[in-house]
Amino acid sequence: AVYFSLAEATYSAGDITQTVIQNAEKAQNKIKFQKDNVAGVQLTNFTMHTEGSDNYQLTGLGKGGQTVSRCKDTAQKALKLLVELASLQTAFITLDEAIKITNRRVNGIEYVIIPRFENTIAYVIEELDERDREEFYRLKKIQDKKKIIREKQKKIALELTKKEAEATAALELEQPRNMLQPDHDPDIMF
Repeated sequence: AVYFSLAEATYSAGDITQTVIQNAEKAQNKIKFQKDNVAGVQLTNFTMHTEGSDNYQLTGLGKGGQTVSRCKDTAQKALKLLVELASLQTAFITLDEAIKITNRRVNGIEYVIIPRFENTIAYVIEELDERDREEFYRLKKIQDKKKIIREKQKKIALELTKKEAEATAALELEQPRNMLQPDHDPDIMF
């Protein structure tokens, strides 16, 4: 649309390039940019500002002035659209890079870090189970030893009681008979 407008202005007013170059002292349209934070990503946003007075008001008064003004307005609109497009394109590229970085991080976490942690957890669980089994086996052995010790103590206690009983019986046999106590001797038959 800008080229058609320029061709129309050139047709009606003649070659206006030299006039435009002579009137150009300072840039009338300036682009400012600011940083916006979107989800932790710094995006550059471009905006166009028009400063100063219009140096091209009298351009083409002699012939085709209205066509030249339309060409200038069309170029202004095209420039604003280009600035918006540049802003969007920059934002898309920046977001695409951020998404790629995030995807790499997610893949790193999913395929490297999580499997390492799962392996570590499995190893720790296996070691804890092994310790539990060892502790159970150790407790069983201790119980068996205590049982054997108790049985030996019971045997020793039984042997001691038997020996004490024998000793008391032997003492009773060795004591002299009391003549005052009537004994029941079995009757002897001839």
